[in-house]
Amino acid sequence: MIGNFRSDFLAAISVSLVALPLGLGVAAASGAPPIAGLISAIIGGIVATPFRGSHLAINGPAAGLIAVILSSIYSLEDGTGQTLNYVLAAICIAGIVQVLLGLLKLGKIADIIPSSVIQGVMVAIGIIIFSTQIHIALGTNPDGRGAIFLLKEVFAQIPNIHPIIFGISVVGVIIMVVVPKIQSRFLHYFPASLWVLVAAVLAAYVFNFFDAHSVSIGGNSYHVGPSQLIKIPENLWDAIMFPNFSRIGDYQFWIAVLSISLIASIQTLAMAKAVDKLDPYKRKSDLNKDLIGIGLATAISGGIGGLPIITVIVRSTVNVNNNAKTKWSNFHHGILIILFIFLLAPVIQKIPLAALASILVYIGFRLASPSVFKKIYKMGIEQLIFMLVTIAITLYSDLLWGILGGTLFTLLVHILLSRIPIGEFFKETFSSKTDIVPTKDGGFILQVDGIANFLKIPLTSKLASMITPGSDVTIDLSRTRLVGVTYMEYVIDLLKTHQSSGGKVVISGLDDHVSSSTHNRALKISLNDHSTKLSPRQTRLQNLANENNYEYASEVQWNTSYLRNFHFFEIRPIERKSNCLKGSWDDLGMDWEIADVTFSEGAAFTAEVFHATVMVLKLNTNIPVFSMEKEGVFDKIFDRVMAFSGYKDIDFNMYTDFSNKFLLMGNNEKDIRAFFEKDLIQFFENEQVFHVESNGEALLIFDKVKEARTDEVVKFIDFAKRLATVISNHPNM
Repeated sequence: MIGNFRSDFLAAISVSLVALPLGLGVAAASGAPPIAGLISAIIGGIVATPFRGSHLAINGPAAGLIAVILSSIYSLEDGTGQTLNYVLAAICIAGIVQVLLGLLKLGKIADIIPSSVIQGVMVAIGIIIFSTQIHIALGTNPDGRGAIFLLKEVFAQIPNIHPIIFGISVVGVIIMVVVPKIQSRFLHYFPASLWVLVAAVLAAYVFNFFDAHSVSIGGNSYHVGPSQLIKIPENLWDAIMFPNFSRIGDYQFWIAVLSISLIASIQTLAMAKAVDKLDPYKRKSDLNKDLIGIGLATAISGGIGGLPIITVIVRSTVNVNNNAKTKWSNFHHGILIILFIFLLAPVIQKIPLAALASILVYIGFRLASPSVFKKIYKMGIEQLIFMLVTIAITLYSDLLWGILGGTLFTLLVHILLSRIPIGEFFKETFSSKTDIVPTKDGGFILQVDGIANFLKIPLTSKLASMITPGSDVTIDLSRTRLVGVTYMEYVIDLLKTHQSSGGKVVISGLDDHVSSSTHNRALKISLNDHSTKLSPRQTRLQNLANENNYEYASEVQWNTSYLRNFHFFEIRPIERKSNCLKGSWDDLGMDWEIADVTFSEGAAFTAEVFHATVMVLKLNTNIPVFSMEKEGVFDKIFDRVMAFSGYKDIDFNMYTDFSNKFLLMGNNEKDIRAFFEKDLIQFFENEQVFHVESNGEALLIFDKVKEARTDEVVKFIDFAKRLATVISNHPNM
């Protein structure tokens, strides 16, 4: 802890700046006092950290729980004014349930829920968040509740839009969309949500939200005043609320308990595994300990007026990106939020509620955006149907029934697609001949038999635990009748985990399976072989390979371990690569490969998926480890401000054009300066700006984060060959 204090504390500063606006917003959207979100963030940092099993995850309240809290408030409302206290009691008991799940070693519970059902629940949560917050963002007051009703009311309430509130919300959404796309380390050091609050506070001063008055716009009068600002108690001890357990005998109370514990557990476990993929040290979380730590924190949070606590992916990603080393960055972020509350309480009370609404409208839209439906559809039409059914059940009932109904519907469709009696289906799922077989050369064959869907994962996981790390493994699916998407995702995660230990993994036996999609994770049924034609772009790449004696392979390749040796991909999980073009320059003694790579920024439900064409130039000599990319004017100023944290741009006084054009970073400045001699610097000064990164043995080169056209691929190759020539002529090589 002590040795990593500096890096953990600096990361915690960034994390707490993200947690502050999101904690306020999540609480307000959940029907709780805004301060409840900060209480939860504090407890999630201070209480959960010592007990949990995660390394770089951040714990606190999250938008994914807004819907379940709102649903609990609606179901427990009795007109006594104690509704929120009943919900706090349900939160306390839900935390205890999570602790019991952890003690019973049920940390794998999230694996057996179909991924399209989980995605459907997250989309429904996004719709619920959007539907409740859009009216706050518009400044309207519909008479009713329920996501479907509120969405319909948006159009009916258009004449009642409050222009000032709406203006603040629009600016907030624009900031949330635009700031992440601007290439500026200064803007990115502070989260977009914090910039939203800054702009909103300025608007509060411009329109004087601090005194109740009316503003005339277009002949209409609009109220502006303190009622439209965040309220937190002057005395923070007044923020503490206590649970009321008097409804403990009511079945609605236990529905709330089960909903909170199930949704919180699923999200925590899914997010913990997602954060593990971002961990540059490739550590794995103890999911059972995670449930215990999060459960204890949730029980205590509910006991003093806070919200349920989960692992939150946005804050965890910020934590990883800011070079946190241990779990104690989560603890530090909780301490910092306490400090911020005392220092910034007067500022927090000047934030318009519309600012929080704009942040949550953006988050809700992201969770339920058209791109999510497109992504699921690409995995198969049946996956889209599973998701739509789950969304419908959730919106017309609640999250618990959404998960149960979506899972049962998915199971029913699997039974129909397998074309066997129900009894035989479950026999082939639980009692089939799936086994792990050692080979003579020290490897293993994981022979999967029968029905391979989400119900098969616990058995497969038990068998996979017998595989020796670093050994060669063949996952044979030839004897399966049906392979579900969730199972394929599990197999691919197993593949990546085993490859990281140095082992080689081959997935075989799917040649005789068909699916409704060409996606590599699509649901597969054993029927007849089918093939797909090359796309026009693939045909052009094939022709390019034929004309120049390159190697070309269009199919998906699983071995991406060499790409993960580059810093760019350490925190960006690679899904797959395809359309691989390979060649060599014998006169230079160097090989190269260009491939389309699919990777994600962030993780889990908030991850953005990107497709990029990257080139790896394999050198015949060792060079310093560095990264180099385009740099803007504001970034140069910000570099100087942030130099105290160890972040440094390596500049060359004699080559100002090069230093102004590129951000060059690396740990061994002396070796990097020796490597970047005159000819190499002048080469880059006169060339198109590429991202160029060295891992010591090879260079990673790409332009924009998109798939390259064939002519751009040719330019890649030409650029790399000229660069390789300069490096080969380096005086110190």
